[in-house]
Amino acid sequence: MEPEMQPPQETAPEGPGAPLVPEPGGDGAGEIEYRGLRWIFIGGQGLRAGWSVFLFILLTAFFLSAMAMVVRMATGHGRHARPTGLSPLTALVAEGVSLLAILCAGALLALIERRGILDYNLRGPRRAAHFLAGLATGFLALSALVGTLAWGGWLHFGPLALSGTQILGFGALWGAAFLLTGFFEEGSFRCYLQYTLTRGINFWWAVGIVAALCLAVTLRDKGNGVWGVYLMALLGVLPCLILHVKRAPGSGFWQAAWVTSTFFGFLHTGNTGENWIGIAAAGAIGFVFCVSVWVTGSAWWAIGCHAAWDWAETYFYGTADSGLVPKGHLLTSTPAGNPFWSGGADGPEGSVLVFAVILLLLLALIAIYGRRRPAETAIAESQQPAE
Repeated sequence: MEPEMQPPQETAPEGPGAPLVPEPGGDGAGEIEYRGLRWIFIGGQGLRAGWSVFLFILLTAFFLSAMAMVVRMATGHGRHARPTGLSPLTALVAEGVSLLAILCAGALLALIERRGILDYNLRGPRRAAHFLAGLATGFLALSALVGTLAWGGWLHFGPLALSGTQILGFGALWGAAFLLTGFFEEGSFRCYLQYTLTRGINFWWAVGIVAALCLAVTLRDKGNGVWGVYLMALLGVLPCLILHVKRAPGSGFWQAAWVTSTFFGFLHTGNTGENWIGIAAAGAIGFVFCVSVWVTGSAWWAIGCHAAWDWAETYFYGTADSGLVPKGHLLTSTPAGNPFWSGGADGPEGSVLVFAVILLLLLALIAIYGRRRPAETAIAESQQPAE
């Protein structure tokens, strides 16, 4: 699964990341000396991207299972995943375990690939500023959505649910929990997977992966908004095909963005209370986060925006999050009217109005960062094979 536009190498340097090509001027006999089937696993940038992604998913699943077993033994409770209701302590444990799992998987693969953890879209300029800007933007974007719902009569607010020191206590706990969420989900999708797929994907591999996701969601259809996955899959076909036909520079990044965004929506179908709008919105916001990596040069804006969005939705406004009702929230709110507009049990993310907010986020990113130093240059530099 190597990119189509990799320039041919004229020499064959030694080392596990060396491209396997014959020496210049050779008679072709060198092709036999490729060390068996090594070329299946090793490409011009070391371990091939497909194997890296496979190992990342496999190792993450292994570490998640092992750590979940430790949590069950230590607490006497069931699986670490969230129950029907959300509490900050439950979320802290679940997201902490998940983050630790991808860190372990990522560290092992970074060692194999001879990279550093920060190479996976965590370098780039002005990281702290981008993270803080993401935090502010995430809170403002969710507030705009909630405010529109309230203005239209689709969301009603009640009295404060907390008082005194509870406000600060629960606010801090939820803040820590959703910061872990931001690092876990963005670390998985916009960091490791986006980076790795970018260095080794083309249109046909992207089509195959997206088609496999659609087939999987069809076979296990439980009614949790699977049409949202189909929508994300369809929206990416034509743009990615055009990039492929034109052999546009950076097309691998956008093929990878299509895959990771569709996969992001696909995983949300496992949440209770989701509808097709919420699933498509998850995929769409995932794409916006990919755009933020492109224009800022790193995933720090996306991490901050993701964390603040979830914190505002779950704690500050007390709305449902992917169909789950939080405990220990500041405000109380109740959806009203047609679920198409209110989001119903899914929460604000299940309202069709969420797409307007996501579009505004996308336009704001392009307007603020799009005319600055091309971030794709930093991305390209960071994805050079390690020495």
